Amino acid sequence: MGDERNIFLSTMPATRGDRISALAVVGVSAVLFACAVPFAGVPLAPVPAFVASYQSALAINDLITAVLLFSQFAIFRSRALLLLASGYLFTAMAAIVHALTFPGLFAPGGLFGAGTQTTVWLYMVWHGGFPLLVLGYALLKASDNDRKIGGSTGSAVIASVVAVSVAMAAFTWLVTAQHDRLPILLSDGHYTPIMLGVVSTVWCLSLAALAVLWLRRPHFVLDVWLMVVMSAWLFDIALSAILNVARFDVGFYLGRIYGLCAASFVLAILLVDNVGLQAKLARLLRSVRLQAASERDLRTERESLFSAVVESSNDAIITKLLDGTITGWNGAAERLFGFTAAEAIGKNINIIVPPDRRDEIRNIVERISRDEPIELYETSRLRKDGSAVDVSLSISPIRLASGKIVGISKAARDVTESKRTQHALSQEIEERRRIFDTSNDLILVTDTAGNFIQVSPSVTAILGYQPSDMIGHSAVEFIHPEDLEHTRREMRAARRGQSKRNFETRYVNKEGKAVALNWTGTWSEPVHRHFFIGRDLTEKQAAEAQLRHAQKMDAVGQLTGGVAHDFNNILTVITGTIGILEEAVADQPQLAAVAKLIDEAAERGANLTKHLLAFARKQPLQPVELDVNALALEAAKLLHPTLGEHIEITPLLAEDAWTALADPNLLMTAVLNLAINARDAMPNGGKLALETSNIFLDENYAGMHSEVAPGNYVMIAVSDTGTGISPALLERVFEPFFTTKEVGRGTGLGLSMVFGFVKQSGGHIKIYSEEGHGTSVKIYLPRATGLQQTPAEAKVSANIEGGNEMVLVVEDDMLVRRYVMTQIQSLGYSTLEAANASDALRFIDEVPGIDLLFTDVIMPGIMNGRQLVDEALKRRPGLKTLFTSGYTENAIVHHGRLDSGVLLLAKPYRKSELARMIRLALAS
Repeated sequence: MGDERNIFLSTMPATRGDRISALAVVGVSAVLFACAVPFAGVPLAPVPAFVASYQSALAINDLITAVLLFSQFAIFRSRALLLLASGYLFTAMAAIVHALTFPGLFAPGGLFGAGTQTTVWLYMVWHGGFPLLVLGYALLKASDNDRKIGGSTGSAVIASVVAVSVAMAAFTWLVTAQHDRLPILLSDGHYTPIMLGVVSTVWCLSLAALAVLWLRRPHFVLDVWLMVVMSAWLFDIALSAILNVARFDVGFYLGRIYGLCAASFVLAILLVDNVGLQAKLARLLRSVRLQAASERDLRTERESLFSAVVESSNDAIITKLLDGTITGWNGAAERLFGFTAAEAIGKNINIIVPPDRRDEIRNIVERISRDEPIELYETSRLRKDGSAVDVSLSISPIRLASGKIVGISKAARDVTESKRTQHALSQEIEERRRIFDTSNDLILVTDTAGNFIQVSPSVTAILGYQPSDMIGHSAVEFIHPEDLEHTRREMRAARRGQSKRNFETRYVNKEGKAVALNWTGTWSEPVHRHFFIGRDLTEKQAAEAQLRHAQKMDAVGQLTGGVAHDFNNILTVITGTIGILEEAVADQPQLAAVAKLIDEAAERGANLTKHLLAFARKQPLQPVELDVNALALEAAKLLHPTLGEHIEITPLLAEDAWTALADPNLLMTAVLNLAINARDAMPNGGKLALETSNIFLDENYAGMHSEVAPGNYVMIAVSDTGTGISPALLERVFEPFFTTKEVGRGTGLGLSMVFGFVKQSGGHIKIYSEEGHGTSVKIYLPRATGLQQTPAEAKVSANIEGGNEMVLVVEDDMLVRRYVMTQIQSLGYSTLEAANASDALRFIDEVPGIDLLFTDVIMPGIMNGRQLVDEALKRRPGLKTLFTSGYTENAIVHHGRLDSGVLLLAKPYRKSELARMIRLALAS
């Protein structure tokens, strides 16, 4: 194609000689123009025949040029060439119409009802239209290789001719029939201001076309001579329409001679181009005759080589007639099917086709008869000994020279072993895919740039993203910024040949929180991929943090106990001697007052050591079996005058509450301490609930809280509707001397004393709090009758009913969420998990089979559990719902955050309670 393009002037690169020749012509034209300028207005004798001859010659030149350009367009389909050919056709038509309407040539006033301004306007349209089309050619030609005319080139040429004809007819109608509506360009042989503007515009269009032709590289030979044409065109307009004074003066004649010369330049080079093409065609014909003679000599050799190739092929090659008679059978066919060529040729192809596949042969013949080749068609065939062989067939028709299909050629390849291998490979891939899809660890595959190629589905549970959210994105977008450089070092080390790497890196989950993962990574050089397996350390770190906190509290307790013990010894000496001092200074009032002050300070120190010993679990306890309901009622009586009228106290007592084993005085002190703290959290008033109930803390709950022993407990809960405690402070509330109150309003020992008393009593304490919602502190004391379940309770726990419905679990705490998911799945339910309301609503919109929404009441974010349920029921009115919360049920309803009758499962709960509440919610 490169040689074809270089034989046409429209695509042949211009040489230095072409540019010099074109520049010489422009130079001569410029000199002649300069000589003619002073005489442009000199009048000459009118010769109307000159106009007719000039216009005829111009029209013929332009028509021939247009035909030659259209012919080159038919070869290259170039939009630019089509536009340029249309431009020459336009000038040819314009020249003809201009001659017909010229006054005194064919009629005194010109044909078509021409007026005094008709020929002037036609001249402007003519000399403005052609530069526009040349300008379009110049703009299109640089990108024309990528923009070809589709469809028939003949249709494109006809459409172009019709478009130019219609345009020319419209212009003719405008300057004749609508002559009087057009502005006057010539008045008494002089240019009007409008004429000056129109002429300037036309001249500038020609100049613009010349400039764009020069700027659009590369230059072809045609481009160089088009620049010559536009230069002559500028001289033509200057002499004929700017410098001349009237018709038939020197400018009039010379301008048209310039125009005719301009039209001749391109025509001349195109004609030269055609002569060159004829010479090349003659040489090509001689070359073709020589090549045909050579090919005849090679044909026989090729046929013998083809036969040798067929015989030496490792594929079985068989030819047959359309009726199935075998006509060809190579050596590979003998080895594959067991029949010799003598045994197979002349027989029907059915000798190797199983009976149940005979219809398949008929279908193949029908497809080949329709000239439809068949590639890599896998099927089964028979050997001579009756055994089956899996083959891959490539089937094509055999034609006569006339094109008629007379037979079929088959190439058969034994794929028995490859299918066995493929099956084994598919099985291995499926096994690996199952591992990838079901892994609880996060599996990632990245390219060399760190972009994710594959992400395991476990990413949803670990980071909250869907795999599609990460695939195609860079790992940089998800790795914690502080761990980014460390991860890059590990990846570089893996690429250097250290095949297995073990390191920790934090990722940022969908909620913006850091998730620590332990990674095992390796690099595969053959596929240029990084493979990573990440294990979520959240549960491990939470357990470690819990252990560290317990150890810290224990260490603080040991230290506090030691200090309190020594301080007690000091106080013993002080309190023992202060009495003697008071008697000695009884007659001295000033010293007696000082002695009394020392005595009061010692008493306060003694109270302080009692609190410290309580936290250190070293205070002497007197545990007895006590009625927690009676104690709660007694505490309520004491609190009414203490807390004030603006706080409403409500006892919510379980009728069947067990007796607890604890020190009643210290338990009363603990309850009063918690109530005083609740009062301080409700400066504007509120509600305080004192609640009792029976609780069994099972092995699962004990596994989440290492200091808890499974068994029966009596719960006493103190709940308020106060300001709540922030998550940052919640971990420190039990530390001694820690307080958020102002200086002078508390020692910070109240909650630490409660903590120490509960732990020393063998119990458990849990605090739940949400800022703006309130706080609930639950004290779990050992049941007085023992730690194990009663036979009746064991029977209830054993009678657990599960199901197969789908449950959507919404819980913001990952550790709790996984615990709940495990429990529900063990009951037979299928589950979905969400960390917040927005994720839950997305599941509700996308997953149609959700039967129950199980959600925490208080969650961070723009929507809590109550609001989530309201929105979910709007989208799916029949959805069943169940709430859970760290608050007690009575406290939640009492605070007004749930409607009466709404199902709530208070944390912690047994598996049997969970199963019962789920069935109750699904049946409601």
